[in-house]
Amino acid sequence: MKLSAFGRKFTAGAGITSLMDDLGNALASGDDMIMMGGGNPGHVPAIQERLREVLGGITADKDAFKRLVGVYDPPQGEKRFIEALADLLNAEYGWGLQPGNIALTNGSQAAFFMLFNMFAGDDGQGQERHILLPLAPEYIGYADAGLSRNLFRAVKPEITSTGEHEFKYRVNFDALEVTDSTGAICVSRPTNPTGNVVTDEEMAHLETLAIQHDVPLIVDGAYGTPFPSLLFVDATPRWNDQIILCLSLSKLGLPAARTGIVIAAEPVIRALSGINAIMNLATGSFGAMLAEPLVRSGEILSLSRDVVCPFYREKMQKAVAVLHERLGERCPWSVHKPEGAMFLWLWFPDLPITSLELYERLKQRGVLVVSGHYFFPGLPEDDWRHRHECLRVTYSQDDERVARGLEIIADEVLKVWTEA
Repeated sequence: MKLSAFGRKFTAGAGITSLMDDLGNALASGDDMIMMGGGNPGHVPAIQERLREVLGGITADKDAFKRLVGVYDPPQGEKRFIEALADLLNAEYGWGLQPGNIALTNGSQAAFFMLFNMFAGDDGQGQERHILLPLAPEYIGYADAGLSRNLFRAVKPEITSTGEHEFKYRVNFDALEVTDSTGAICVSRPTNPTGNVVTDEEMAHLETLAIQHDVPLIVDGAYGTPFPSLLFVDATPRWNDQIILCLSLSKLGLPAARTGIVIAAEPVIRALSGINAIMNLATGSFGAMLAEPLVRSGEILSLSRDVVCPFYREKMQKAVAVLHERLGERCPWSVHKPEGAMFLWLWFPDLPITSLELYERLKQRGVLVVSGHYFFPGLPEDDWRHRHECLRVTYSQDDERVARGLEIIADEVLKVWTEA
């Protein structure tokens, strides 16, 4: 099979491909694997019940059901949802949005593929532009989303201690350099994999840099504010024409609906809609139509703040407690301050084996996690030991299985030190 450069790049090994393959194979095998690797949200009973009510109303309404399954939406996305979302965000934050400021995509992953390649890569005039990631580690799904090589430049963070066996990454602005080759700045808030929430002050500094260099600031809010609000610290949502804010319905409880939301200046939305038409013809209606009544009433905000956020906060607290109980002072370990999302980022300083080797050992014991080395797009491969000392684990699933998985992780890490 003779492949083009595109074909070779996107059929080669990728972190996100390995992750999804492992998850799918583990589920299909029928083995009793403890799934702590993926980002699949938990099943929040109150959210699922409310979505069933909405879906029942749609299926009982002939016209609504026809729209759900039998009509193409425009490339920008389902109009009623977009109008309702603009109204809600204007009422809540005074952003002055028009429907022309919002587009839907078939999931956030598709949105970032389009946005990254809109602003970076070959500019057609002989210059290669890059996406600047102010804080590594970052989302595994970014790493291979570029049509050209070396699409990302990343900056090592400052690491500060925030408590007993706890640390936090902060943007190292002294090392952050926006150049003529920077096509856009991108940051996730809260961050997958670490649960880090970039502070309001850091966000303001990044926005100032974006304005000074006339590049967009892309904010990945898939776990953040205004919804689904998987935030355990204060974080102010912000939008203007310099910012491209990306949201999602997945972590609210609709991962299978694949509904990404992009809020940006109208020229960006027009360009994105054009790419949408070429790649997808139209976006799916399912997620937008299910969520539209919740958006129109504002219920999506109260459900996020009062139901979804407490659900994950309680799970996070239970998971951290297990780590302290099982690891204690028995070996060097630390967890990134869990400020949001649904992950714990575990750091084992001076671990005698790599995080990938630890991942393989844990898989043999029936626990699926993700090796931390995948989460550093834009940094040179082997210049930082830290990237090989970390694991990402999710606590979104059943509490008892999460606790058992963490117990096995702790036991295996202690074995590694005993064998060293």
